Amino acid sequence: MNRTISMASAFAALLLSGCSASPPGSGPAAPPLWQVYQDALKGAKYVDLTHPITPSIPVWAGFGPATFGPTVDPKTKRPYTWSQDGFEATRYVLATDQLGTQLDPPAHWNPDYPGIDELPPTFAVRPLVVISIADQVARQPGYHLALDDVASWEKVHGRIPEGSVVFIRSGWSKDWPDPSLTTRRPFPGISLDAIKFLHEQRHILFHGHEALDADTTPNLDAEAWLLKNGYTQAEGVANLDQVPEAGALVVIGYPKFQGGLGGYARFIAICPPDWKYGLSVGQVPESPLAKPGKPLHWDAKVGMRVR
Repeated sequence: MNRTISMASAFAALLLSGCSASPPGSGPAAPPLWQVYQDALKGAKYVDLTHPITPSIPVWAGFGPATFGPTVDPKTKRPYTWSQDGFEATRYVLATDQLGTQLDPPAHWNPDYPGIDELPPTFAVRPLVVISIADQVARQPGYHLALDDVASWEKVHGRIPEGSVVFIRSGWSKDWPDPSLTTRRPFPGISLDAIKFLHEQRHILFHGHEALDADTTPNLDAEAWLLKNGYTQAEGVANLDQVPEAGALVVIGYPKFQGGLGGYARFIAICPPDWKYGLSVGQVPESPLAKPGKPLHWDAKVGMRVR
């Protein structure tokens, strides 16, 4: 069996067969979704596609950087400490909701469409398609995904599933978190023709890219078309070289800021059990979690807690 056999298809098959009777004397049948977890998700490989947010990550100069600091007791003006209060907390001053790995709702460019808190919960789990343009970008740093690249992917893997998430692997993020990435030109993106095809012909949920903008045209044509017409996109996606081009799922999470125009997102790829990257359930301690070996402490030089 091909290692990139569609987990989405397996997921659906398990749902359809999940009401089968249990063997005599074995007790009640497991609920179908619990059986899906046991049969398909527990043994899968999980790969994080998300950059950590720090005060020094790349961000557009028009927004400015974030700053972190200890949370201060408003009465005493003293930071909470583990030694005196039994806990600590962090104060984040985030200059923008367009920071790091993110999910852009259409209201970012068009207030007539939903903000981040209005995206439906059905965004949570989707089939994941990864189209690589890394070779093209190595030869031409400003290369944009074209219709031919989509056709080449489908020639190998079949039709892109309706409702899927399409991430474009370019290799741009290999230099993350170098702050100069925000001013480096040219950078890879996606053509307007390709993004229109993916949405209007393949009816994907959204696409994502490694860079912090969708394209390099003077008016950001692809990004403008997307967001002004009710579509969503992901930016700043990481580790796309560690997931299969077909056969994985993606789990999508983001804070629910009311009226938010961007989302600090967490994307996790769920890959086949025999995939060479990622972690499986039970491979590392989870409950309780393991101690990393060094305690967290505040580092004034980098402006955040480190080990």
